[in-house]
Amino acid sequence: MSTKDIFKRSVLESFTANNGITADFVIQAVIAMAVAILLGMLIYLIYRNYYGGVVYSPSFAMTLVGMTILTCALTLAISSNIVISLGMVGALSIVRYRTAIKDPMDLLYLFWSISIGIIVAAGIYPLAVITMIVMTVLVMYFFKKKSSGIIYILVVHYEGEDTQDEIIRLFGNQKYQLKSKTMRKGQVEMTVEFMSRQGNFNFVEKIDALDRVRDVSLIQYNGEYNG
Repeated sequence: MSTKDIFKRSVLESFTANNGITADFVIQAVIAMAVAILLGMLIYLIYRNYYGGVVYSPSFAMTLVGMTILTCALTLAISSNIVISLGMVGALSIVRYRTAIKDPMDLLYLFWSISIGIIVAAGIYPLAVITMIVMTVLVMYFFKKKSSGIIYILVVHYEGEDTQDEIIRLFGNQKYQLKSKTMRKGQVEMTVEFMSRQGNFNFVEKIDALDRVRDVSLIQYNGEYNG
């Protein structure tokens, strides 16, 4: 019997065997979906409690739960019937998703949800638990590390070179890094990056009070940081 005949026979058997749905499969699917819901909700709670972006999105948080459940259901369907699996591959290959991911951490959470859905559908529950523990510990560690200080950008417009020395002196023991300095016919724009752990910005008010300082802008920086 050739490979082509074997494939045709397997397809015909999949149609005549009640699409591969048996009592054992139903029990496995119910257990897998219940575990997927539970772990998806845990991912949702972790995302909500340890979100470090600018604007928290409740809809995206709920997407993580739905992504876990749907990935689990899709994997179960593919594993139960070869015809369905081929149809799923064809359908997913023509679907294009245009939602932009603004925060790289959101992409991590999405892939985390998809991975848990696949692992649970495969019935490898110990691996799912281990993955949840490892990822939770990593998220908590990096959140704690990020909470040790917040990066700010200070933009100062002033006149005269002597004013820069006064501005730098007012930073005191505050660690800073000069990012840019633009001069336009006596007008200077200086951009300084610094990290604040206590949220003390008294020195910013003192800089603004200098005679030759035109204006001061303080911006919290939430992008990629390379020290």
